[in-house]
Amino acid sequence: MIREIVQVGDAVLRKKCEPVARFDGALCALLDDMKATLEKAEGAGLAAPQVGVPVRAVVVNVEEGYFEFINPVFVWQKGEQVGTEGCLSVRGKAGTVRRPSKVKIVFQDRKGDRYALVARDFFARAICHELDHLDGILYTDKAEEVRDAED
Repeated sequence: MIREIVQVGDAVLRKKCEPVARFDGALCALLDDMKATLEKAEGAGLAAPQVGVPVRAVVVNVEEGYFEFINPVFVWQKGEQVGTEGCLSVRGKAGTVRRPSKVKIVFQDRKGDRYALVARDFFARAICHELDHLDGILYTDKAEEVRDAED
């Protein structure tokens, strides 16, 4: 099911999300809906609060593949990259954001199994952007500048 993507100004985007405690059919349905919503929106990532659900779950779809991260936590962040970001919850805008160039996270999958992952470059940027959503942070809070996006 395609869900509505909430926009800047909605209070759910500023909440610190609760950890996922139940790995059940409801979580699987949320993740499936988030994937379908992300694909339709043609984005690189989507966090649960962006569809109005304040839990620590994100999906990322990048060149390296499609990933689901439940209760993700940074282990470390290294290096630096500066690049342009947009957000499905901040339509029509783009900004220049400084992020780590390499990150390691630990997370759970939809079954509750634990994993670790190292990501670089754009993949690392996408993870950082989505994990910020779980703490009520938008890229516009970190951007050196925000401008109208080019079509």
